Amino acid sequence: MSTPALPAIVPARTALLAMDFQNGTVPRAPEPDALMDRIKGAIADVRAVGGTVGYVRSGFTEDDWAAIPETNRHFSAVAAAKRLHHEDNGTRIDERITPEDGDIVVRKVRVGAGSTTDLHEQLGARGVDTLILGGLSTSGVVLATLVDAIDRDYRVYVLSDCCADLNPEVHQLLVEKVFPTRAYVIDTAELRELLKAV
Repeated sequence: MSTPALPAIVPARTALLAMDFQNGTVPRAPEPDALMDRIKGAIADVRAVGGTVGYVRSGFTEDDWAAIPETNRHFSAVAAAKRLHHEDNGTRIDERITPEDGDIVVRKVRVGAGSTTDLHEQLGARGVDTLILGGLSTSGVVLATLVDAIDRDYRVYVLSDCCADLNPEVHQLLVEKVFPTRAYVIDTAELRELLKAV
C-alpha cells in the first residue's frame, strides 16, 4: 500500500519550533554536533521560504521556583535544587542557532512549549496553523507540545532527525509508533523537498 502524499506546506502559515536546544541540554544528546547541524539546516530552509522560526527554552526565576507546588513531581525537584535559572549559561539557546530579528522566542517553566508562555498568541497573530517540531527531548518537550498542538487543531510535522532523547528506545518508539498517529513524521531531507514545492 502506498504512503499518502504529505500535505503541502504554506510558509506564511507555518512555524518551525526549535525547542530546548540549550547549552546545558545539547551536550547530553546523542551525537549533538550532527543534531545541531540538522536543526540549523532546517531553520535556514524554513527561513528561506518566509516561514516563521520560533525558539522555546526552559528557564526559571525565583518567583517561578516559588510557584511550583510539591504535587509537580518533575518540576518540584527543579525548584528545590534551584536549577535552570533563566540567566544561567546552561539555559541559553545554543549559539549555533541564535535567534534573529522577527523570530519568536519564549521562555517556559513547564514541559510543553505553550502552557506557560504566550507562544500560541504569537503564532495566532501571524496566522500560523502548521507547526514543525524539533527538540530535546523527544519524550519531554516534543511529546508535550505535540499533544497540546493537536488539541489546538494545528497541522503538525515532527522532524524525526531533529529530536533526540536520553533513551534511544523511547525516541524510536515515539517517532515510529506514537507520533505518526497524531502528526506527520518526516526528516530534514523530506522537509527540504516539501519546501521546494512551495
